[in-house]
Amino acid sequence: MSLSVDFLEIVRCPACKARVTLKADQSGLKCESCHRVYPIRDEIPIMLIDEAKIEEAND
Repeated sequence: MSLSVDFLEIVRCPACKARVTLKADQSGLKCESCHRVYPIRDEIPIMLIDEAKIEEAND
């Protein structure tokens, strides 16, 4: 599964509007600011605040 570079350039965290990056294991998109991780299911990022989990900064 791969998300396009163009998509990653424009998508932002719905909670704080910061950039998100693809996690190393490709299980979700992680916000650089508030550290919410939005899951990816069936190759579709679920960008809903209620679906996100907050992880530590170094995860």
